[in-house]
Amino acid sequence: MKKHEEKKDEALKIKTQPRDDHQVTLIVVLESEQMEGAKHRAARKISERKSIPGFRPGKAPYEVVVRSFGESVISEEAVDLLLDEVYPKALEEAKLEPAAAGSLEKVEDLDKKPKFTFTVPLAPTADLGDYRLIRLPYDWKEPGEDKAKEAIDELRRMYTKTESVSRPIETGDFVMIDLKGVQAKAAEGAAPAIDRPGLPVFVRDGEKDDEFPFKGFSKELVGLSGEESKSFSHKYEKDYKDENLQGQTVIFDVKVKMVRGSILPDLNDDFAKQVGPFENLQALREAVKANLATQSKAEYDDDYFAKLMEKIKEKAAIKYPPQVIDHELEHVMEDLKSRLAEQGLDMAAYLKSREMDEEKFLAEEAKPIAMKRLERSLIMDQLAKVEKIEVSREMLQSSFEQTWGEYQGDAGFQKSMRGKSQPPKQLMNTVAMESANRAYVQQTLNRLKDIATGQAPELPMEEETKKPAVKKSSKAASPKGTKTAGPKAAGEKKAASSATSSKVKKPVEGSKKPSAATPSPKGTSSPKGKKTAPQK
Repeated sequence: MKKHEEKKDEALKIKTQPRDDHQVTLIVVLESEQMEGAKHRAARKISERKSIPGFRPGKAPYEVVVRSFGESVISEEAVDLLLDEVYPKALEEAKLEPAAAGSLEKVEDLDKKPKFTFTVPLAPTADLGDYRLIRLPYDWKEPGEDKAKEAIDELRRMYTKTESVSRPIETGDFVMIDLKGVQAKAAEGAAPAIDRPGLPVFVRDGEKDDEFPFKGFSKELVGLSGEESKSFSHKYEKDYKDENLQGQTVIFDVKVKMVRGSILPDLNDDFAKQVGPFENLQALREAVKANLATQSKAEYDDDYFAKLMEKIKEKAAIKYPPQVIDHELEHVMEDLKSRLAEQGLDMAAYLKSREMDEEKFLAEEAKPIAMKRLERSLIMDQLAKVEKIEVSREMLQSSFEQTWGEYQGDAGFQKSMRGKSQPPKQLMNTVAMESANRAYVQQTLNRLKDIATGQAPELPMEEETKKPAVKKSSKAASPKGTKTAGPKAAGEKKAASSATSSKVKKPVEGSKKPSAATPSPKGTSSPKGKKTAPQK
């Protein structure tokens, strides 16, 4: 071994201190010889990059490099070299599994025994407790004939023809009104709470929760004729969606401007052919009933599994560091911005319409959503692991076909495929992975429902839980490139973890800095005030 070269396999002196935020303070102390060896290697690297008169690149003696560039420059380079070597090794020896890049909080005693203090964000954990004791009946019932009739009646109204009438307003009419609403306790001259001239209204038979300006409003118009007016009051509930109207009594003034009677189409085979690819009225009824059942079940399942997740969370111990929730928060905001862009809006306009600034929106709305999504994902991952969820190739094939069909029906996808004979390979891989995730999640939810209804099979008694696997089948092959994965794509998570676990951020500005003889590591300032090690 050359002089001043440290032993790379030498055990590190490590101390760990757990923190309350699911992070660990990791303290690593090196021998002075290790720092000296790193400084000599740093000098060689500097001499390779920068020209020194009289010497070939990398061949200048250590003392010459020190005189040319200074001790502090060499020490900074040496610290960078040590960080790349020491941090991953310290994680391994301390048996720590990080969730993201660690932070180097301070460096001390570089001229003696160098001491590095890191903050390590730990990988999230989820202990589900006695989740198999949770019970929740599954009571979904298929919508009856009355719901199918309502849906078909709504279809008929969509194809309704109208004509002006001079009679009083009846159910089923379309009317135009001038509407003004003033709060009963408003000061004299105060602006109306509601002012909608030329408001179109459909006078429906029944009430809808989202009817404007309140449920059952259109019934107040029945019996009025054109140019007639009417005044009446309505008291809003204390939990009404519009905060300005919660618990308020509003006096409405209505003036009818126009009345158009409805001419509904006859309910027959011709109507069925008009609204879609149906041979007759019976085929339309069956399609409507099937669609209602699908929608009803999806809504019931959303509510059912949300309740189950809350029950599991009550018994579970879920831990994660702040960096993980920050990462999930970024995804929440990206999703929102993408949806807004599809509607031709941007974040600034959205926040203005909500009368919120970004800081308040992040804290009050986006972060709770991110936490809920993260915790659900952790629960699902752990549940799948403990329950040994398997996905057959038939399930993968079926999921792929469904997902691919949805892509093909999307207008944006159709536009992007114009002039192309085959979809890009990257897109097909994305569809395959999404299909695998969907199948995996659905299998996990099915098992969760079986547990909650007391129908789940007993778990085999094993000391170790195997990773979820694909059940082999000779009947059908999975889509090319498809792999099994959990809700977050297990393979991607592992790759991401290994890519970030060995990285470390440099010291926080304002922390205790080494003296001139022991300069602090170099770095670039990050938005949060920390110095971040350059990516290598």
